[in-house]
Amino acid sequence: MLDLDALDFAKSGGRVTVVTQDADTGVVLMIAHADRTALEHTMRTGEMHYTSRTRGLWHKGATSGNRQRVVSLAADCDGDAVLARVRPLGPSCHTGQTSCFGETALAPDALAVLDRTITERVLDLSAPAGGYTRRLLQDRNLRLKKIGEEAAEFITACTDGDAGRVAAESADLVYHALVAMHAAGTGWPAVVRALAERQRHSTPSAVAE
Repeated sequence: MLDLDALDFAKSGGRVTVVTQDADTGVVLMIAHADRTALEHTMRTGEMHYTSRTRGLWHKGATSGNRQRVVSLAADCDGDAVLARVRPLGPSCHTGQTSCFGETALAPDALAVLDRTITERVLDLSAPAGGYTRRLLQDRNLRLKKIGEEAAEFITACTDGDAGRVAAESADLVYHALVAMHAAGTGWPAVVRALAERQRHSTPSAVAE
């Protein structure tokens, strides 16, 4: 996940800067520091550990329960900073806010938020029946039928040139497509990765192919 030997701990007195980002929404949650020991704990446990000036080794959320589960760790080009993409189990700021930069810093990706909500429904399938998303997840024929219907309504709106309806029908189509993706074992992050991969290896026109 991360080559600790490639990091420049000496530049900042034995620590590197850690920028922690919500892996699903892209929101920057906090900035802290970590020494080699903290990063070793992070990589071993799969949960974020930092180095505090006053507390030393710090397991984020050990007391509050607001832990941060690691999705990926990546060093910057100089090796003196690490981008930690996480899935937070609660607020990241000691004030109780989602981000240490305040709620005004939050600009959540609506698709990512919807994808996370559907993920929660997938994990809750054992609960008593109820809720439209859960019905779709449990009934393959229903969800495939709805995709067909929403696609047809989207095409009709495009044909009529009605911008408002095009946006509304697009939202319906995307929602039903995301549910079907989760039922197949994937989700929005996989789409983002696929698009990024095409951008790296293809011309701009090929991204949409």
